[in-house]
Amino acid sequence: MPACNETVIAHTRLWLEKAVIGLNLCPFAKAPYVKGLVRISVSRAKHLDGFLEDLDRELQLIGSTPPDKIETTLLVCPGLFGDFLVFNDMLDSADRAVADNHLEGVIQIAPFHPDFRFEGTEAGDITNYTNRSPYPTLHLIRESSISKAAEAFPDAEAIFGRNMALLEQIGQQGWDDLQIPRGPHHK
Repeated sequence: MPACNETVIAHTRLWLEKAVIGLNLCPFAKAPYVKGLVRISVSRAKHLDGFLEDLDRELQLIGSTPPDKIETTLLVCPGLFGDFLVFNDMLDSADRAVADNHLEGVIQIAPFHPDFRFEGTEAGDITNYTNRSPYPTLHLIRESSISKAAEAFPDAEAIFGRNMALLEQIGQQGWDDLQIPRGPHHK
């Protein structure tokens, strides 16, 4: 039985609060989150076409809404993309959707998945957890937000390395202690 939308959103919020913000994996996430400017939308698509339609709707919404109403959007898809490689293959279509909606240079997409794996890493490598979320998720980020964040944090490139070191320090047990739920289709 798939988790209801409220459960999916609650799990996603827990991940944001405990991992993304709690571990400071993204130093720019806390401000929009506490201001209520992070939209979490659940796609119930059963096929790629339906998901891309949901993505189009979210892109159009964020593209037409001022940042003081919606700063960023997480499009969560709990029933599709259980296989990380299928999810990864979908990212080209997601990037095309940004272009098709005339949002190149306006919106970027960052992928998160329960089984996320950086190229050249082993599946169990703790550093993959920087991009692991309870469910397959696309983060729709305003490029203007990225620019502002880069001004506030000039050494933004160092965040990735700091995150890798932090996760290696806390290890699998430290991550497990966060008790972040994982969708039913994932290990």
